[in-house]
Amino acid sequence: MKLINLLAAAALMMGFAHTMAAQTPVYLDDSKSIEERVEDALSKMTLEEKIGIIHAQSKFSAPGVPRLGIPELWCTDGPMGVRPEVLWDEWEQASWTNDSCTAFPSLTCLAATWNTDMANLYGKSIGEEARFRNKAVLLGPGINIYRTPLCGRNFEYLGEDPYLSGKMATDYVKGVQDNGVAVCVKHFALNNNEINRHTSNPIVDDRTLYEIYLPAFKAAALDGGAWSFMGGYNLFRGEHASYNPILMNDILKGEWGWDGAVISDWGAVHDTETAVTGGLDMEFGSWTDGLSNGRSNAYDNYWLANPYLNGIKEGKFTEDELDDKVRRVLRLTFRTAMNRNRPWGSMVSDEHIAACRKIGGEGIVLLKNQNDLLPISPEKVKKIAVIGENAIKMMTVGGGSSSLKAAYEITPLEGIKKRFGKDFEIVYERGYVGDTLGEYNGVKTNQDLRDFRSVAELTDAAVKAAKDADIVLYFGGLNKADHNDAEDSDRLSMELPYGQDALIKALAKANKNLVVVNISGTGVAMPWADEVPAILQAWYLGNETGNAIADVLSGDVNPSGKLPYTYYADLMQCGAHKLGEYPGTPAKDKFGNDIFDMPYNEGIYVGYRFIDKNNLKPTFPFGHGLSYTTFKYGKASVDKAQGSKNDKFTVSVPVTNTGKRAGSEVVELYIHDSKASVDRPEKELKGFSKVFLQPGETKTVTFEITEPDLSFFDADKHAWVCEPGDFEALIGASSADIRSKAKFTVH
Repeated sequence: MKLINLLAAAALMMGFAHTMAAQTPVYLDDSKSIEERVEDALSKMTLEEKIGIIHAQSKFSAPGVPRLGIPELWCTDGPMGVRPEVLWDEWEQASWTNDSCTAFPSLTCLAATWNTDMANLYGKSIGEEARFRNKAVLLGPGINIYRTPLCGRNFEYLGEDPYLSGKMATDYVKGVQDNGVAVCVKHFALNNNEINRHTSNPIVDDRTLYEIYLPAFKAAALDGGAWSFMGGYNLFRGEHASYNPILMNDILKGEWGWDGAVISDWGAVHDTETAVTGGLDMEFGSWTDGLSNGRSNAYDNYWLANPYLNGIKEGKFTEDELDDKVRRVLRLTFRTAMNRNRPWGSMVSDEHIAACRKIGGEGIVLLKNQNDLLPISPEKVKKIAVIGENAIKMMTVGGGSSSLKAAYEITPLEGIKKRFGKDFEIVYERGYVGDTLGEYNGVKTNQDLRDFRSVAELTDAAVKAAKDADIVLYFGGLNKADHNDAEDSDRLSMELPYGQDALIKALAKANKNLVVVNISGTGVAMPWADEVPAILQAWYLGNETGNAIADVLSGDVNPSGKLPYTYYADLMQCGAHKLGEYPGTPAKDKFGNDIFDMPYNEGIYVGYRFIDKNNLKPTFPFGHGLSYTTFKYGKASVDKAQGSKNDKFTVSVPVTNTGKRAGSEVVELYIHDSKASVDRPEKELKGFSKVFLQPGETKTVTFEITEPDLSFFDADKHAWVCEPGDFEALIGASSADIRSKAKFTVH
């Protein structure tokens, strides 16, 4: 038995003295397992203490139990960097001088690496920064499915495919939690649009739910072992996601047997009764009676605070439900804030900067490279014209809760000057004026991007610079302003804003050697794609943006990223828009409140599945990405595992680097069910492997196929079903570029 004075002292050192004063210490046994310690602590807690730890005491913390030496539980926004400290009761930053962070690339960039090692490195690095700042919970990763290219938070998610998202999320989770910092996987589930996000009510059948929208969450929960989940703002079948009994009780805690804590999104709780019974464990940021948008010291009025306490005292609720919530919060605390074996962490280290640059370079996707225009060669090029606002605009500030206070940010123009300035003449022209602001919750970029020239003047100057250069690098796209990749607003269309399409067409006429570098977290319309010889998808890349882009443009890094979503030519190639009712139709919830019903009429046909079903040709297909070298795929083969009681197969394919540069290729495995009793997609991703090859080198890539990879969800049986019959393993360089096939039979 040990007196927990050490924990009290640690809390005092972290500025938590106000929670520890004038308390009688109590003995807790910290020599036993977490489950035994949870029960020990629970047995010693008063009813008021139990209520206290399941709701916030400030914007980002819960109080713990000072009398028992259980510390405060501090959360921080992610999932791409540790958010700066904010005031106790406000969103405005606290103006600390030591809370600048490493800004990592967007999660769409991470997904585009198709490399689980990069996901683990990402998680490890950001987890170290959260640990250094003494955070117990990192609010991320976001793993909702890319259902529409208009969704404002697509840049925070991992793409359109549940298998790819699940694999990448699993290793991200492990990397973070190895630091004793919990992830909070969000937003469970169906938060696939930002417009009407508090009132959107997706109407989804069970098969679609289980095959498309749940698998990544299940992988994060079970394979990754995530310690906490966050519900979405949206509703599901008429009840809010944060305390939805189907999602939280039946599926997450019931079917999956998950033992973590469910945390509400900030302001996502709307009543006590359903929050109590619907599976919510911790309430943060709810604007209840007595607390509205910044009014202080009213946390006891949260739905899971005094209203819940009074309900128990009046006999409306029992302590059994409360004890389950408290157990889960205690388990989360013992795994994090009370884990004495946590590493110390680090902040903006050389290793984190290197990880940022490596992930960024590996996630950049070379979409098109006609006549080998890239990489830039000093033999062919002497003068470079850099054009576009995104060449100079800092992107780490803005976009909603993922906005960061980065230690520094290298813009594309700075990176290009650093890499090419000694050997090339470099000129810059603005080209267009988009978002000139650079501030979010008090964090400022301190850039003055105002430009008072007319559109004609800006265009003329850009075209003149393009005509005089050997190669033109255009940096455009989106910018994390409202309706341009940002929380709480969807995009208004797929078109590029600020007249960029017309500008790109003018530049293409002025110089045939035009490279468009699109910076965005989601797909955009490219009506000029056939007129432009080279296109890069560059994402939001954090601190090392300019260096990572210059690495790829120069050939110092051979591009190996591939698209984690389909690049639609227009919205009618997307099932959510072709068949759906986005952004929903007016309806009423059970309380008579206005909501928007949103039927998912496309069902399981999301992304490339819809493209295949309707024989469409997108601008660029799912999984597409080029390299500065070439790869040849050999003949695929399938072997059944010897002695296996169940059907288990190994798919093998040799891959050869047939070019002159070393490079990495992502080999993609899709499964085709030749004959099924239900309608199934033409193919579904069930494996991927990134292989590095020297020129002329051949390696054999192998995949293991098991029963779950071949199954569909039978809603009537509420079970996964693998039917006997003939299947095909399809090996491809993208969903539209299948290089080899091999048949096999399931008995």
